[in-house]
Amino acid sequence: MTKEEKYSIAKWAMDHAIQNGAQQARVSIYNNNSSQIEVRDEKIDKLQESNRNGMRINLYVDKKYSSISTNRITNKEELGKFIEEAIAGARYLAEDEYRSLPDPELYYKGDGPDLKTVDPSFNSVDPQQKLRDAFALEKEVLGKDDRIISVSTSYSDGMSGSVMVDSNGFKGDTENSYYSLYASVSVTDGTARPQGAWYESSIFSDQLIRKDIGTKALKKALDRLGQAKIESGKMPMIVENKLAGRALQPLISALNGSAIQQKQSFLIGMKGEKIGSDLLSVVDDPFIVSGRGSRLFDNEGIATKKRSVLEKGVLLTYYIDTYYGKKLEMEPTSGSDTNLVFEPGTKDLEGLLADIDRGIFVTGFNGGNNNQVTGDFSYGIEGFLVEKGKLVKPVAEMNITGNFKELWKNLVAVGSDVDLNRSWRVPSLVFDKVDFSGI
Repeated sequence: MTKEEKYSIAKWAMDHAIQNGAQQARVSIYNNNSSQIEVRDEKIDKLQESNRNGMRINLYVDKKYSSISTNRITNKEELGKFIEEAIAGARYLAEDEYRSLPDPELYYKGDGPDLKTVDPSFNSVDPQQKLRDAFALEKEVLGKDDRIISVSTSYSDGMSGSVMVDSNGFKGDTENSYYSLYASVSVTDGTARPQGAWYESSIFSDQLIRKDIGTKALKKALDRLGQAKIESGKMPMIVENKLAGRALQPLISALNGSAIQQKQSFLIGMKGEKIGSDLLSVVDDPFIVSGRGSRLFDNEGIATKKRSVLEKGVLLTYYIDTYYGKKLEMEPTSGSDTNLVFEPGTKDLEGLLADIDRGIFVTGFNGGNNNQVTGDFSYGIEGFLVEKGKLVKPVAEMNITGNFKELWKNLVAVGSDVDLNRSWRVPSLVFDKVDFSGI
């Protein structure tokens, strides 16, 4: 189905909803095509392809709201009946005066820059090349060390797109692609069986890094042999760049309009307040060319804007969609983030470690939880003891506890090693005075 055909069907469905009693309607037609190959023991362990298409319709009927979906969208007679029945059913729901489409003035109006978020050659990638990529990762590792007990590698890709129209005048479409390679290696020294993993991803097939992924996964596994607890104490914590987003995630979640309205955020009423150290500066930038989270409008059609979320520790904005904006009597900003860009420092990871007299370099979080109301947290960790700037031994089965408000005030160093594999572009981070529980 072409983009023009999708727009035609979506507009027909929207008009049909309005003609049959809905005061407002939004219609999205989406597609998602993906493939995954997993290799183990020099054989294909999993080969999967998925092609999904469907329509989602949001109906606003007599101050009541309903969201429905179907994958049967080409038969207008059947689709029309489905919409009519949904409108009739919506009238039995409870009223919600806050439900409506956004103010049209906030919509993306078109003519935005090409953000290059899709590989135009996606459908022409050779399936045999996908297999070769997955097997090549395994070959990097097999036979390289007697302590290896298992190797698993995978290739995956996907392309998704959507068109959206609504009765307030919005019209827009998006398209994204990705490619990913992953390797996981388990080793043993006769007692423990640590695992190491590595992955690379890209929007474009010809830019996907294909070498050394298995080698890096093996090194991570071998480095973890001999893991053990060390004595408890309060000391610096260095969080590896690939994990640093985990530390940031509870902070960003606490900025969501639903969490604020439902009193499930430890940052309620903190806009304009200093909640972290001067090193905590984060910009939400939707316009990075080929950024993983780049987009011209959000899932409501509201035009995206580059905005500072945190500047030198001061909270500057919340993520507010139309619904929670009305409930909170706040202006909508967008209900979700795009590319979160953490302002980097000047030292690479080696430079950050060199400044540590004694601390723990965290390379993995193992379970745990956090309280969104208070900001308290407790996580299991693994990593390495750092002494005099050197990694001296692997550690595991330890916990960190604390409160995110205090944690971010104790951010004392930021690396230059930004991880570009994610939409959250975060470098390695150093926090002081973290409580570690071990022996």
